[in-house]
Amino acid sequence: MANYFVHETAIIDAGCQIGPESRIWHFSHIMSDAIIGKRCNIGQNVFIASGVKIGNGVKIQNNVSLYSGVICEDDVFLGPSCVFTNVTNPRSFINRKEEFRTTYIEKGATIGANATIVCGNRIGAYALIGAGSVVTKDIPPYSLWTGNPARQCGWVSKNGHKLEFDAKGIAFCPETQEKYLLKNHQVSPVE
Repeated sequence: MANYFVHETAIIDAGCQIGPESRIWHFSHIMSDAIIGKRCNIGQNVFIASGVKIGNGVKIQNNVSLYSGVICEDDVFLGPSCVFTNVTNPRSFINRKEEFRTTYIEKGATIGANATIVCGNRIGAYALIGAGSVVTKDIPPYSLWTGNPARQCGWVSKNGHKLEFDAKGIAFCPETQEKYLLKNHQVSPVE
């Protein structure tokens, strides 16, 4: 007996891996060779293709399609109807499966509703992509991006709050008081 929940309308192909305590909701389809970690929540009408890797504690909201080449580390949040691509110049009459590019979402990153992530890019740890943004390049950890094309408009803490850095490059999360350092256009927590 499975130690995860699958709604009766979901389709789970043989050969996929689903971790304990994960939940897969209405009309979702998980293909063979997909890997889903522990404690994940897969919303309604989600498609996860063969070869996709999902870490632990990932939340995928309704109407998201993850195509071959997408990798999500632990604690990633994918907002409703966000979009991933897997080839840069698709044509219906040309088979380009050998050109699929990897899209990598690092630990704790958030992608907002209706955002589009162009394939071949890396979203850094705890980065936050605003709703409706179009990501066309790599995104540094802890950075905040919005718009089309997405542009950086700040830095965020692990808890997703905007950070205000002083002249020494120090900021504190307003929720946790965790300390952060901005140096050489990179943010990192200070122990």
